[in-house]
Amino acid sequence: MFNLIVGTGALTMPKAFATAGWLVSLVLLVFLGFMSFVTTTFVMEAMAAANAQLHWKRMETHQEEDDDSSTASDSDILTPDSYERAEKQPILSVQRRTSPNLFEITDRVEMGQMASMFFNKVGVNLFYFCIIIYLYGDLAIYASAVPFSLMQVTCSTTDNDSCGVEADTKYNDTDLCWGPLRRVDAYHIYLAVFTLLLGPFTFFDVQKTKYLQILTSLMRWIAFAIMIVLALVRIGRGQGEGHPPPANFSGLRNLLGVCVYSFMCQHSLPSLITPVASKRHLTQLVFLDYVLILAFYSLLSFTAIFCFQGDSLMDMYTLNFARCDIVGLAAVRFFLGLFPVFTISTNFPIIAVTLRNNWKTLFHREGGTYPWVVDRVVFPTITLVPPVLVAFCTHDLESLVGITGAYAGTGIQFVIPAFLVYHCRKDTQLAFGCGTINKHRSPFRHTFWVGFVLLWAFSCFFFVTANIVLSETKL
Repeated sequence: MFNLIVGTGALTMPKAFATAGWLVSLVLLVFLGFMSFVTTTFVMEAMAAANAQLHWKRMETHQEEDDDSSTASDSDILTPDSYERAEKQPILSVQRRTSPNLFEITDRVEMGQMASMFFNKVGVNLFYFCIIIYLYGDLAIYASAVPFSLMQVTCSTTDNDSCGVEADTKYNDTDLCWGPLRRVDAYHIYLAVFTLLLGPFTFFDVQKTKYLQILTSLMRWIAFAIMIVLALVRIGRGQGEGHPPPANFSGLRNLLGVCVYSFMCQHSLPSLITPVASKRHLTQLVFLDYVLILAFYSLLSFTAIFCFQGDSLMDMYTLNFARCDIVGLAAVRFFLGLFPVFTISTNFPIIAVTLRNNWKTLFHREGGTYPWVVDRVVFPTITLVPPVLVAFCTHDLESLVGITGAYAGTGIQFVIPAFLVYHCRKDTQLAFGCGTINKHRSPFRHTFWVGFVLLWAFSCFFFVTANIVLSETKL
């Protein structure tokens, strides 16, 4: 969970902190971390309720089978169905076949399946619409971050002996990069190469990525550790350039979106929670995770805003370490500068395939199949083209992350979990009676918390929209 949450969004957080002010940023970060924890417990409760329904149906099916025939025992032979059930059970756990707890989380029930179980048709369609918009935003961020990092590293190292961006250097997209080519031309060339290399994966299935993910996770932690240590050393030597204000409300819009985006994990919780062998202290473990993530984000952002001037912090924080006076070793400069290229490039195909499959699920009809052209050409094309077009038009990463987090991210992180837990509680009472206790119920079990989360989510929508309208009106 720590690895999933602390991703690309963390690299855009330092600039958002510097823009909004350290005090406002800290308060909002802690509050959003708490709200994200609340909705994480909501999703866990909904997962347990969904498992209870599946277990109950399975018990009824077994009862019917036992009534029909008592000649053969299920334990005599490992049938394909029983093998599949065994594969879905938690790792290293021994499942007792007598009196199982209905609310034990043993089956991986994804959010889409929970939406189908607890929502009506309109609710299911809205769920898929929200997650598709979020994944589109994700892909647009990835498609612009890689070419932007390559442009920054290669274009700013051609004239000053690979020393990268100097402290007071400000580049425009129209500045020359190589010969007659402008920086924006280099960005578009890198975007085209990125699309041609990684785009085809959208047309196929991406599997066997475990070792690739381990490698990118290792690189991520090495990069974060280097950046924090270098910033701390620079501050300790009295070379810190940052003097951030306590509050600057004009930067609140992007900070809100960046923080929401940086705490996103709700859509992946079923894959994370189900394999855990002992779930007795699950809520406490998740809470500890959030405390560690809050501490890490605070450490990364505060060292950044006191080490660098606010206006010199870049959208992708790693690019601030491409300066010779910050990092003397050329290999480390290039590693940090190109770090987003390696990590994001491995995630892009996985996110693209996930988005493509969500499109297929949204339009799927029971018993129907798609023609080959629709399945293999149309769905991958509508997955790939929009984010590449957005990346072609802009590489403003802070705004892309801010808008994606503030709109689709708020929907996935707050609105959907709140409605899921509300409807799953009603369904559980109807199916099992009012006295039934969900062993994984949220500590925030009062209906007030559902209303509070929804109120906060709609306040976010309203604030961000109003801020965008006012900003455009001023321009």
